[in-house]
Amino acid sequence: MASIVMNVFLVISVLSVILSTAYATPGTSNFLYKLPSACYGNHDSGVMIAAASDPLWNNGAICGKTFTVTCTGPANPVPHPCTGKSVTVKIVDHCPGCGGTLDLSKEAFTAIANPVAGVIKIDYQ
Repeated sequence: MASIVMNVFLVISVLSVILSTAYATPGTSNFLYKLPSACYGNHDSGVMIAAASDPLWNNGAICGKTFTVTCTGPANPVPHPCTGKSVTVKIVDHCPGCGGTLDLSKEAFTAIANPVAGVIKIDYQ
């Protein structure tokens, strides 16, 4: 009986990893953040925050939504920028014309990548 329970647990674990990866959206990120924000003005929203690019902005409908962001590789010739960690960020600003999908705060960027990289490839969900 214990063997069956372990096998079911293993199958569920593998499926959850596959499904969480399957629903991630690729993009790029850099870091640059300043107040005031387009969503909350001068209100301090903490340090794990991000700005959304034009395709995600949707007239501000994305304000307050959270995303889990993972570095997947370099976008510049900086080898191995990723830390292997993920970070959850809250959208607090609009980044019109920014070069990336999400503009992370320096603290959020540093949690998932070496800041020397400047720009990284990401998955977010």
